[in-house]
Amino acid sequence: MIGVIDYGAGNLRSVCNSLKKLSVDCHVVKAPNDLNKIQTMIFPGVGSFGDSSDQLKKQSLFEPIREWIINDRPFLGICIGFQMLFDSSEESPGSEGLGIIPGKVIKFSEQTNLKVPHMGWNKVQIKNLNDPVWQEIDDLTHFYFVHSYFPKPDNPGVSSSTTGYGVDFTSSIRFGNIFGTQFHPEKSQKSGLRLIENFLKST
Repeated sequence: MIGVIDYGAGNLRSVCNSLKKLSVDCHVVKAPNDLNKIQTMIFPGVGSFGDSSDQLKKQSLFEPIREWIINDRPFLGICIGFQMLFDSSEESPGSEGLGIIPGKVIKFSEQTNLKVPHMGWNKVQIKNLNDPVWQEIDDLTHFYFVHSYFPKPDNPGVSSSTTGYGVDFTSSIRFGNIFGTQFHPEKSQKSGLRLIENFLKST
């Protein structure tokens, strides 16, 4: 069973609809007991880093999610769900991330001619085409982005893909059974569905 985290601000419906298209059942996770019913966790993202952290703590989900990831159980983090894997964010000074990956989330520079937020379709440069999660997805495939902040890992080696928008930033990470994307696969049509399906098959 696939569990989708509901913390009051996530892009829940789009993710559940994507799973439905793949003929995959999902269970909405709102409390720690819900984790007993699932084998794979998806943490979708819309909203601010600080609000997401606070809400997870209010629902007593912060530590159980962190423990789930530390134990290398299948986890897909999308946008805020991806950013929460890191220590902190410039968006919400003082707010605590899950601290799984050393690094912080930073804001795009507004000194360039590029609009912030970064919104729309952009190319993803895949670092390891042999990773099953990228099966049947071409390098430089376009995925859909909506964000003003992006993670900057201390170790660039955790990057599974990068994307250029003024700077080359980490647009996904992969380690063990953990995968995170700054882009929204659930809004990225055929390629996004393929990525979700590949993740579910590879963990």
